[in-house]
Formats: sequence, C-alpha cells, structure tokens
Amino acid sequence: MKHLFSPSLMCMDLTKFNEQITILNSRADMYHIDIMDGHFVKNITLSPFFISQLRTVTALPIDAHLMVEKPEDFIDMTAEAGADYISVHAETINRAAFRLIHKIKDHGAKVGIVLNPATPLEWISPYVHLIDKLTIMTVDPGFAGQPFIAEMTKKIRAAKEWRETNHYTYAIEVDGSCNEKTFRTLAEAGNDIFIIGNSGLFDLDENTEIAWNKMKTIFQQQTHLIKMQHPE
Repeated sequence: MKHLFSPSLMCMDLTKFNEQITILNSRADMYHIDIMDGHFVKNITLSPFFISQLRTVTALPIDAHLMVEKPEDFIDMTAEAGADYISVHAETINRAAFRLIHKIKDHGAKVGIVLNPATPLEWISPYVHLIDKLTIMTVDPGFAGQPFIAEMTKKIRAAKEWRETNHYTYAIEVDGSCNEKTFRTLAEAGNDIFIIGNSGLFDLDENTEIAWNKMKTIFQQQTHLIKMQHPE
C-alpha cells in the first residue's frame, strides 16, 4: 500500500476554511475529523455538523474519529452527515463490539478501530477480521501537540506482522506526532496512513500550499533514507 496523508482538521485555521480546503482537496488522500465529547477525553472539538458542511465541499473520504464515551450515540448522525469511515475506540466498544461494527457497516461506512497507547493489540483479536482500518495512537488522546510515544513503534510493527500472517486487509494508520521527527520511524515500522496536524503540516507555513509542499519534501527525504538503507 502506498503512503497516504490525512490532514487533521481540528488543527486547521477555521477562519480560512474555504481557502485551506480548496488547497487540500487536490492534495490530501482523506480528511481526519476528531469528535470529542468532553468525557472520554477532556476536550470538545468538531462535530457531525462539521462533517455535513465539509461533505458539501469535498469528494475526499472523511474519517470520523469518535473520541466519545458512548459511540453508539454518534454512529447514526455521523454516518448520515457523510462520513466514509467511522473510527471508534476499542476501549469504548468492547461491551458491544460486533453490534456496533455491524451498525457502522449497515450505514455503508468503513470500520476503523482505534487503540490508545496503553491498549494492547490483542484487545481487538475477536473482530479484527471485520475492520478496514486500524489506528494506533502514538500520543495519549485528547489534545494536539503532544510528544511521540516511542514505545508505539513496536505496536505498529506487530500490527503489520499480524496483518501479513493472517491475511487481514486493514490499513494501518498513526494518529499523533506524525512529522519530520517521526516520518522515517513510522514508515519503517509499516504505517500506511499518516494523520498530519500542527507539527506535520499546518505549522510549517501560514500558506497551506507551501506547508503541504514542505511536508511532502520532508517525507520524501526521510523515506528516501529508508530506501538507501534497505535497497531492493
């Protein structure tokens, strides 16, 4: 799988929404929308209403990351708003994982499962064959700008090995501190989708087009080092 980039829109400048979305629509692979309820994490960010507005101005896949205590209360409205992926935390769905996974699928959306840093991969073994995307948090959830948790590199490698050994089809995604300092490590470990926020994209330049070009240059330089180290 080629490497994909998913801007985290909680980090964008909402006063420049149209300008930034117009630029990102021709460059990004998908959009990452954080929905927080103030309970699962002590923050409140975007909403299903934001997704419905975004849906009117983009054809890109929209991924709704439900950092909420009761995802069952958000699945219907998020799907109806236009989300293509609905990503729920294993920590919140394991009471009714199969029912909620099938609820997402019944809406025609793809299923994402998210693991907090301290949550082991094995938690999702009963239903991993049903998911489309596995998101590994490399920071504790809830706030942008946290430092990368290096121990998560091992979990990414394990997720890739698990996929290959069992012929699963999920994409591996990393949420948290995807930037110049971590691109190479994450790519080497086997990550497919990079969620890029402040440090990985929006803080690189006030102009979103320049920021994107800087991000891609940095990423290409880092992954080129991998190819030099491990020539085919």
